[in-house]
Amino acid sequence: MPPAEEARLWTLLDRLTDPEIPVVTLREMGILRALRRGVDGQVEVVITPTYSGCPAMDQIADDITATLRADGIGGRVVTQLAPAWTTDWMTPEAREKLRAYGIAPPRCGAAPEGESVIQFAAGGRPAARHAVACPQCGSTNTTETSHFGSTACKALYRCLDCMEPFDYFKPI
Repeated sequence: MPPAEEARLWTLLDRLTDPEIPVVTLREMGILRALRRGVDGQVEVVITPTYSGCPAMDQIADDITATLRADGIGGRVVTQLAPAWTTDWMTPEAREKLRAYGIAPPRCGAAPEGESVIQFAAGGRPAARHAVACPQCGSTNTTETSHFGSTACKALYRCLDCMEPFDYFKPI
C-alpha cells in the first residue's frame, strides 16, 4: 500500500473510539493492528480483540466498515487472534486518557520479564498483587471489591482514602 494512502486511512480510522470507553481510540488501545491490501485489492483493516468473546468487536467492525464506506473506500475487517492482544499494546496516551476518565489503567508490562501473566496461589493463599492507584486521588490504599467490573476486562476497586469506587483495566 502506498504510504500516502496508508496515512490517509490511518487518519480516517484514528477518529474511531472504543465503544465501551469512548475517550480512547481503537488505535491507542492497540485493537487496530494493521492496514493492508487483500489478494483481491480490497483494503483490509486488521483488528485483534482485547479478549475472546469481547462483545464490542462486532460494533468495532461495523464502525470501521461504515467509516471506510462513508469515504468511498471498499474494504473489510479481518480479525486476527494471534498474537493475542495484550495491555502492553496500549499507548501511553490511552493509559492517561483512561486515568483521566476514572479508570485505573493497567500497569505497564503486564508480565515482567520471566514472569507469567497467569499466577497461581501458593498454598491456597491469594498471590500478591501490585498496588492499584486510585484514578481520582492517586492513593494506592485501594482494594478490589469485585474481580469483574462494568466489563469482563475490568475489575471493580474502591479507594480506602477517598472512598470512591473505580474500574481497573486488568493487565493481560
